[in-house]
Amino acid sequence: QVQLVESGGGLVQPGGSLRLSCAVSGSSIFSMNVIGWGRQAPGKERELAASITSGDIAPWYADSVKGRFSISRDNAKNAVFLQMNSLKPEDTAVYYCWTRHNGDNYWGQGTQVTVSS
Repeated sequence: QVQLVESGGGLVQPGGSLRLSCAVSGSSIFSMNVIGWGRQAPGKERELAASITSGDIAPWYADSVKGRFSISRDNAKNAVFLQMNSLKPEDTAVYYCWTRHNGDNYWGQGTQVTVSS
């Protein structure tokens, strides 16, 4: 059973940075077709923000985060990271680690990111 545990969320001022981490257990991330980060703002549907494939070919980013967020993976640590720069109040959301593995979708429990002055 794949388990995803996020960490690194918190309160940050506009323009600031945060780095989220996702620790993966139950399977090697190297074997996962795709892994990424989704987010859900209050009153809105969950959306995918960034993802990366097992081949590390051209990470995908939502237009709203392109140029500010960067996704990376560390196969040795079995972990995925999301570096978030130039944060805006509209980035406030619960951020979830996500993967699709053997045809099933897995989500972490989420970590809150609040961007406010």
